[in-house]
Amino acid sequence: MRRTAALVTAGVLALLSGCTGGDGETSSAAPGTSSPADAAPAQLSLVPADGTADVAPADPVEISVTDGELEDVTVTDDAGTEVAGDVADGATEGTGVWTPREPLAYGTTYTLTATAEGADDQPAQATSTFTTVTPEAVTTPSIGPLDGQTVGVGMPIRVYFEQPVGDRAAVESRLRVTSSTPTDGVWSWISDTEVHFRPSQYWPADTDVTLHADLYGVDFGEGVWGEKDRTVSFHVGERHVSIADASTHRMQVYDGDRLVQDWPMSAGSPDTPSYNGPHVVTELNADRVMDSSTYGVPADSPGGYRTPVQWAVRLSDNGEFVHAAPWSVAQQGSANVSHGCINLSTENARWFYDFSQPGDVVEIRNSDAGPLTSSIADWTVPWDEWRAGSALK
Repeated sequence: MRRTAALVTAGVLALLSGCTGGDGETSSAAPGTSSPADAAPAQLSLVPADGTADVAPADPVEISVTDGELEDVTVTDDAGTEVAGDVADGATEGTGVWTPREPLAYGTTYTLTATAEGADDQPAQATSTFTTVTPEAVTTPSIGPLDGQTVGVGMPIRVYFEQPVGDRAAVESRLRVTSSTPTDGVWSWISDTEVHFRPSQYWPADTDVTLHADLYGVDFGEGVWGEKDRTVSFHVGERHVSIADASTHRMQVYDGDRLVQDWPMSAGSPDTPSYNGPHVVTELNADRVMDSSTYGVPADSPGGYRTPVQWAVRLSDNGEFVHAAPWSVAQQGSANVSHGCINLSTENARWFYDFSQPGDVVEIRNSDAGPLTSSIADWTVPWDEWRAGSALK
């Protein structure tokens, strides 16, 4: 993990002005003023300080100069190899920040040397040797959507961690989202191992979104540190939001603001009602076997089933789909008889399958069940409650 490169020369970074004549020659001191011989020598202060251990590789390397100008900054690793970097002005006057062109490695000793020229025209030098932290474990989270994917307007950004995150604020502060159409999106923690990002309303259609997960060198807590940075870009496509009303037994399909289909349907029966709320499409299967054992009811038990279906569009991880159900066509439009799915005729289900994409939304309304509980139930959470789930107050 050690980075090698050429010597860093900061140039003449004016942190504090020196005293010279206008043409480069030393000017004579006027009566009552100080000559260079009387001027104060340059003073340097370095962060991390000499001897500091367990430094986060992402922490800034700072050089402060008083009564002088910074001339050189070099950083070498414990093998004596020089590390390439650049110096920029710091946040306060008289400071510079050295940034490596490649991240510093974990578990490595570095030596920082800074040289300045004082107002007395004499050089001054300071050195600091510090050691970066050795993590107990490093980790890289999984991210959805995938890089390059096109999704519907309801798909949140989801970040999954292998271990519980002890310092949520530190991690969340390094998850930066940009979009071609600005939104008011906020991160909200679903659990210690999962955080989601969504706007207050569905994503604007035809929007490019990028997540910069700059997590290398970040302390997750409990000895776990970020393994690397990741960037994921995806596209939000057309707005597809459908309304499945269990009281009217109708499903209305919208393409943008335009109603393109209005079909008879059958939702979950009184014994197995569909969940209410916005459901996000996550999966499409031309052929699928519906198996009650996937949610705890053995297929060979009373109320169990194992039924092949066509044109299945998954709405949740509770076994809810929009799919073809030719056996319930007589009830579609008048009664709810399914095990929680939205039943359509084969022709209508095929059309909806071809129309759909992951991230589309189906809002189920007026069912006898409670609100949706699923791996993506983000849009059922009120906005104020969603914002309260952020670790950054």
